[in-house]
Amino acid sequence: MSAQPDLLYSEEEEALRSAVRDLLGDHCDPAGVIARTETDAPHDLALWKSLADGMGLAGLLVPEDRGGQGASHREAAVVLEELGRAVAPVPYLSSAVVATEALLECGDEQLLGELASGRRIGALAVGLHLAPDAGFTAVRVTDGLLHGELTGIADATAADVLLVPADDGGLYAVDADAAEITRQTSFDLTRPVATVRLDAAPGRRLGEAEPAVRRALRAGAGLLASEQLGVADWALTETVRHLKERKQFNRPVGGFQALKHRLAQLWLEVVNLRAAARNAADALARGADADVAVAVAQAYAAPAAVRATEEAVQLHGGIGMTWEHPAHLYLKRAKADSIAYGTAGAHRAALAESVDLRAP
Repeated sequence: MSAQPDLLYSEEEEALRSAVRDLLGDHCDPAGVIARTETDAPHDLALWKSLADGMGLAGLLVPEDRGGQGASHREAAVVLEELGRAVAPVPYLSSAVVATEALLECGDEQLLGELASGRRIGALAVGLHLAPDAGFTAVRVTDGLLHGELTGIADATAADVLLVPADDGGLYAVDADAAEITRQTSFDLTRPVATVRLDAAPGRRLGEAEPAVRRALRAGAGLLASEQLGVADWALTETVRHLKERKQFNRPVGGFQALKHRLAQLWLEVVNLRAAARNAADALARGADADVAVAVAQAYAAPAAVRATEEAVQLHGGIGMTWEHPAHLYLKRAKADSIAYGTAGAHRAALAESVDLRAP
């Protein structure tokens, strides 16, 4: 019988968390994030350089002999928790997880090393809303030139290279300069999506699209739960702090029993979310029962994160409804994440299918 996984954070993981949190505390303040959402360049590429180049976090999932750090999904999950807690506008999930996983499947050493070092940013040209087992759009390829349009591509505006599935079954690397990339209206302004148009764009075939896309989307869905955990944990922590400081009738608002009950329920949901997210990251790292663990995590994470952020806005009162307070950033990220890499309903359906409990 195999040993039960240890889902507690190791000393190394806690040290990584501390380092990332310190960096984000110095370079990713809420006011700065809000200000960026009001511009045409919401991505913080200076922060990305510090994370990817300065700390080497872009290559966590890449083996050392291929230019990376040789860590695992558990460490990447810790980074995503902290990025979620700060609603950091960086393409970590898109490039260091999803695009990197696709390249690991294809085995392209050169491009993998460039993404691992942070020299280039990659984006998988598959709609952000797609679940790991969903069908994806492939563009037309003729004589190595790609033609077609793809929508809902996360972080495409920050990408240097696009990984594009084509109708010959291949996955192609396309320089972003060779594509027409147009920002779409996005609910979450810290993770913009875009339309990608290819008109005889040159591409280099990397490998088979189907297994690469499936692997990439599964890792994206599984580690997205850790980002959602960070978002929910921020919402709970900040709401508790606010209710301890806010007074009404000369006593802290947090002392009222009705609010205590709401916070206690929220705490339980965040604790359960942590367990589900850690289990998904551990399963991805071990390569054992990952499909089930990822589906369970996403079936739980989306509603939990949305509820936590909705409660944060409500329980902050009038200030929580303002543009200046960052609560809206977290609510929007939670809402957008709730349909990223498959909705909770899609993942529940996948779980039901796996145990032969199909809907009538």
